[in-house]
Amino acid sequence: MSFTSTLLQWYRANGRQLPWRETRDPYAIWLSEIILQQTRIEQGLPYWQRFMRRWPTVEALAAAAEDDVLKEWQGLGYYSRARNLHFAAQQVVAGGGFPTTLEGILQLKGVGDYTAAAIGSFAFGLPAAVVDGNVYRVLARHYGIGTPINSSEGKKEFAALAQQLLPANQAALFNQAMMDFGATQCTPTSPRCDVCPLQESCTALREGRIDQLPVKLKKLAVKERRLLYIYIRYKGMTALRRRPAGDIWQGLYEPWLAERIPAGALPVRLGVKHVLTHRILYADFYLWEPEEQPALPDGYFWTEEAQLEQYAVPRLVDILLQCLCTNK
Repeated sequence: MSFTSTLLQWYRANGRQLPWRETRDPYAIWLSEIILQQTRIEQGLPYWQRFMRRWPTVEALAAAAEDDVLKEWQGLGYYSRARNLHFAAQQVVAGGGFPTTLEGILQLKGVGDYTAAAIGSFAFGLPAAVVDGNVYRVLARHYGIGTPINSSEGKKEFAALAQQLLPANQAALFNQAMMDFGATQCTPTSPRCDVCPLQESCTALREGRIDQLPVKLKKLAVKERRLLYIYIRYKGMTALRRRPAGDIWQGLYEPWLAERIPAGALPVRLGVKHVLTHRILYADFYLWEPEEQPALPDGYFWTEEAQLEQYAVPRLVDILLQCLCTNK
């Protein structure tokens, strides 16, 4: 039996039941794909459900305020996904409906080759193979491919192989099977080789190279960054600003990001470590309750403490604010 036939047979018995697989609605499928970028299904599922309840159509999402979208996204991280999602919804509405070709889907902000192939195959049956981390791993191990998956050569090689294996009339089924097989069977660590239906034809298993594949080029060193947050409390009010473009957390809100600690400020929590993709943050958090209302730096504004929950904040800031509540 061929690789593709074996994979599809495995999927029919072992595929995951997910709500966005029960519809051909491109909006619901697209929303799931954007949420699941850099996010596990267990974490992303409740977000997808909340978005679908609050904005059940692409028109509803397009009409939403960006602040509301960012607030609903809070806790997922990688907030550019939420901003792109909102912008792309407006693109869809302006274009008169969801594009039905790969070329058209790729024009949506925040959509790359993988997401376009997923939407195209799941919603419209387009014969386009998805290639993500799961697909790289399955193909690299089964065919013994040592080309680095994050090199230009590797991306082309794996994309071509996935497309070659794809049955044109079962594109959605094949793509879902590849993703599920990599996620639950051919996992990054401790793959279930002893019960794998592809064990007899798997090159990596035969050659003892399971732990060596896929090959990935080393990334740049992770940078460290220190942040000093001052939470100002004055007569039930506090100060916030909306983070500007060109840095992390664009469009989210934060307390005063200071360069030095003002006299009278008390430490709430120090040295909080927060890991992002390309940097590690260390944050110190102080509470300052001045007797007179201080002048705020440019870009900051006063808001009632009771209204804080209305603002979308980065996960790190949310952690620090929770510490403040605990220490009251």
